[in-house]
Amino acid sequence: MCRISTDGLDTRAAVEHARSVGQAGLGELTIHQRALRLKHIAGYLDEHKEELYALSDRTGATRRDHLIDVDGGIGTLRVFSSKGRKELPNTNVIIDGDVEQLSRDGSFLGEHIYTRLTGAAVQINAFNFPVWGMLEKLGPSFIAGVPTIVKPASQTAYVTQACVRLMLESGLVPDGAIQLISGSARDLLDHLDHRDHVAFTGSAATAQMLRSHRNVQEGGVRFTAETDSLNAAILGPDAGPGTPEFDAFIKSVTLEMTAKAGQKCTAVRRTIVPSEHVDAVVEALRSRLESRVVLGDPRDEATTVGALASKDQQAEVGRAVQTLLSAGGTLCLGGPEGDVGTADAEAGAFFPPTVLSFDDARTPEVHAVEAFGPVTSVLGYADVDDAVELAALGGGSLVATVCTHDPETAAAFARGIGSHHGRVLFLDHDDAKTSTGHGSPLPHLVHGGPGRAGGGEELGGGLRAVKHYMQRTAVQGSPDLLTGVTGVWHRGARANTATPATVASGEAVHPFRKSLAELRIGDQFASGLRTVDLEDILAFAESTGDTFYAHTDEEAAMANPFFPRRVAHGYLLVSWAAGLFVEPAPGPVLANTGLENLSFQTPVTYDDSIRVTLTAKQIIPRETDDYGEVRWDTVLHNQHDEVVATYDVLTRVAKEKKPEWA
Repeated sequence: MCRISTDGLDTRAAVEHARSVGQAGLGELTIHQRALRLKHIAGYLDEHKEELYALSDRTGATRRDHLIDVDGGIGTLRVFSSKGRKELPNTNVIIDGDVEQLSRDGSFLGEHIYTRLTGAAVQINAFNFPVWGMLEKLGPSFIAGVPTIVKPASQTAYVTQACVRLMLESGLVPDGAIQLISGSARDLLDHLDHRDHVAFTGSAATAQMLRSHRNVQEGGVRFTAETDSLNAAILGPDAGPGTPEFDAFIKSVTLEMTAKAGQKCTAVRRTIVPSEHVDAVVEALRSRLESRVVLGDPRDEATTVGALASKDQQAEVGRAVQTLLSAGGTLCLGGPEGDVGTADAEAGAFFPPTVLSFDDARTPEVHAVEAFGPVTSVLGYADVDDAVELAALGGGSLVATVCTHDPETAAAFARGIGSHHGRVLFLDHDDAKTSTGHGSPLPHLVHGGPGRAGGGEELGGGLRAVKHYMQRTAVQGSPDLLTGVTGVWHRGARANTATPATVASGEAVHPFRKSLAELRIGDQFASGLRTVDLEDILAFAESTGDTFYAHTDEEAAMANPFFPRRVAHGYLLVSWAAGLFVEPAPGPVLANTGLENLSFQTPVTYDDSIRVTLTAKQIIPRETDDYGEVRWDTVLHNQHDEVVATYDVLTRVAKEKKPEWA
């Protein structure tokens, strides 16, 4: 037995501790450093997950359920860590979108940036995922640099407490970066304001109560919710009995009914199938469930489905099923009085897998009452439009599965149900084995949904989730000032320019000769001109096989409104640009890893000349390697100073210079 209480707890002090100590500790680290901490935290939890498994057993979760909750949470931290270090800058400012030139001469610019919130990230979590539910929110808020206050659901708070304790024992979490409130925290929102963010998971009724709080309504507290969801699995018209899609559908529905004993916000509550296949689907579900489900102690290896979280939860599911039956549902399997096999009904809150069917698929209760357990209702539809309408009656859902092998059917469902769902899984025999499943939210993708599902994005889809804990701000100023604000060089800002002449004389150092320790934003190399000969164009066409008429046929090229006559290949110019700016001797530049944002703007014909200006635009040190990434702003001009092409060159550069490179 566990007891929890917040008697005497000063929640105001907890919020202030997050805003002061937690903010300071996380603020000393860059985005990459925080992301790397997450990787190590995940590793520490992985080493101690058996302790979390043992506690999770007491919630009724099976070993398979632990993989979803405990391992799923740890894996989510790892994904956020990896994506944060690969896709975000190693600073504390994220640029959003392109620069807008606000003056004719380029002296006044505008753009958008993200900076971290200066308050606390408050988690109010549901009972069904005491580990994953916390870690999938902690990952993005931690990377953003916002300290977290966790308020777990009382039924399984002891598992969350153990996970938080392990994280603190690891020594990897800065002081104040995470705090835990176990028990009632009814006044917590009283102490929050526009600096803070509340992420809620639970019932729609509780979400509405929290949304109505004065500090949310008037005080600017950011609030997102992931709530009840009557998710659907839809069998396509082409996926009848005997097809591999039908088999995949039955397997998916039974899995979602039984994982975590159906106590998942993503579980399949409505099984929507062609009317002519209702009986076949009911029978297939019955057969698979009866042959595979063993209710019992989750510590028993033979058990496939454990108990519900509590006797109260068992009673609540029973009441919901009875409501559905009273509304016209037919009990096909299970039910409140159903057989629980050899499970100890007195010791555990067991509920047998339950399948209902409805003669009237539009019975209001089936689209409004959620039995939060191993329960699904089978509904028949006439055609795709009818199925779309049935799915939409759920009032907004987290996820739907559509099982079809017909691309046109898939497209029709995407158009029809997309606006009602946060995620849609299209399942067929090609992806059935590799699919992560209907009920598995992934850190790469959005997890959330409209309407009844809460209207938010608990997981923002990759690094969008990080930005939930940041403020987007429009900044305006000169190129120099915006370079200072963002740490990214803007065209028109001051530059430290080297030329072939100054490098040859020793007055300047070529940027490619500088290690990461020496290189600075704005270090620049400006080449001399190179003339384009017709023979060069024809030779490039011959050697590459790119004999497009604009390069090889004078008459056809001149007839094209875009070209004055035969012109140089864009890729020839890019290749020449590399020859103009490269410093060929071994040195700190270790590799060219790519080219981005290439835009050709002015055609170059023979007898024209080109020159290149290469500027260190962004420097991203790696936390775990002896090199970092450098993004170089690259501009090609012709002899008339017209812009020919622009792009970014990406390189890896050593952090320190070796003696032989000096």
